[in-house]
Amino acid sequence: MNRYPRDFRGHGPNPPDAAWPGGAKIAVSLVLNYEEGGENNLLHGDKQSEAFLSDIAGAAPWPGMRHWNMESIYDYGARAGFWRLHRLFTTMAIPVTIYGVTSALARNPEQLAAMKAAGWEIASHGLKWVDHRDMPEEEERAQIAESLRLHTEVVGEPPHGWYTGRCSMNTVRLTAETGQLDWISDTYDDDLPYWLEVGARDQLVIPYTLEANDMRFATAPGYIEGEQFFTYLKDSFDTLYAEGLEGRAKMFSIGLHCRLIGRPGKIAGLKRFLDYARGHEGVWFPRRMDIARHWAITHPHKRFERPSQMSRARFVERFGGIFEHSPWIADRAWDLELGPAHDSAAGLHNALCRIFRTATDQERLGVLTAHPDLAGKLAAAKRLTPDSTAEQASAALDALTDAERATFQRLNTDYVAKHGFPFIIAVRDNSKASILAAFETRISNDTATEFTTACAQVERIAELRLKDILP
Repeated sequence: MNRYPRDFRGHGPNPPDAAWPGGAKIAVSLVLNYEEGGENNLLHGDKQSEAFLSDIAGAAPWPGMRHWNMESIYDYGARAGFWRLHRLFTTMAIPVTIYGVTSALARNPEQLAAMKAAGWEIASHGLKWVDHRDMPEEEERAQIAESLRLHTEVVGEPPHGWYTGRCSMNTVRLTAETGQLDWISDTYDDDLPYWLEVGARDQLVIPYTLEANDMRFATAPGYIEGEQFFTYLKDSFDTLYAEGLEGRAKMFSIGLHCRLIGRPGKIAGLKRFLDYARGHEGVWFPRRMDIARHWAITHPHKRFERPSQMSRARFVERFGGIFEHSPWIADRAWDLELGPAHDSAAGLHNALCRIFRTATDQERLGVLTAHPDLAGKLAAAKRLTPDSTAEQASAALDALTDAERATFQRLNTDYVAKHGFPFIIAVRDNSKASILAAFETRISNDTATEFTTACAQVERIAELRLKDILP
């Protein structure tokens, strides 16, 4: 099977109403990454020093050596930055979610106690703050299991959520496969939570952010002062809040690090933003576990039979009649590069139409001639397909007067005699009167024009049929 795994559709053009508690217009999720003591370090059994997300310009790993400056910057996050942030959030009574590297939590008991006392959620940020991209799958699976075990030992309860950060192509699947997490966040692909089907597991994903994130103080392009951070957060908030006022409430994730935003000149921008956001009505500051609980109750997952996951036989059985009596279209479409984007009516319609459009003129003519006459003999004999029966009934073509029936029969006969295929129109887009008017107009067209018009109508009929059975 040639199947494309990436999902470009997501919630589609009409995302669900988040229906946040209390009618909130926006959910602001503050995340504090706690990594101090879990980063690359010879003391931690690693082969080099850390080089990621610090104030050292152009930092690079030092193989086989400790890096005193890098260590002291991380130490600042634990010794000073964390407590400055702790005072800010507790004074404002704003709960946060901690992305806690498990080995870092084990080395920082006082900070951990303060997190728990504040009622913050402590999610897992992996066993160590290291790059997982080249990690063998079994090794990563073992590290995930050890992180869950150690987290429970150190924190006193297992984590509800997970975010690795420097993840591999296997991370999302492996964390979902544990079956132990209410949510995972190693994606950046939406402004709302969504469900991911991993085997038999329906895993909730709460997307995270790398742009509304203080890591931009340590990367290029990035922020160089707190005011820039405030401005970006404010602009993001204003856009999302306005969408919430329009009935399309979203989630706004903000990523923070103790050693970055915990510096005096940077935290000022964060404080300005929090004051600004709290000055609006209908702003919810949830922990990510609160978002997960709300979403599971308000938007529980509903599985459906996905076209991209069907066998060829099932695919043809299910969609072989979308183009009237032409299962060969579905059979050929199954060989295309189908994926999650084709599990919707619009997506699958595009795939089927590609086959129809690239077929020979003779094959397409066969599709046209497979369609029944409107209000013709097959309809009278009740020998139409269920789809055609419902479609003709939608315009009351099953309840014609004798005079109307005679008119349709005359037009059918004249049209087929001239063009060689039945008159085809998407009945559900029309009324009895508009169908008759189109019939009278189109019968005088040249056959080439009518062939093009009829093919377009066939595609429209297929689209309407798919919308009856797919999202």
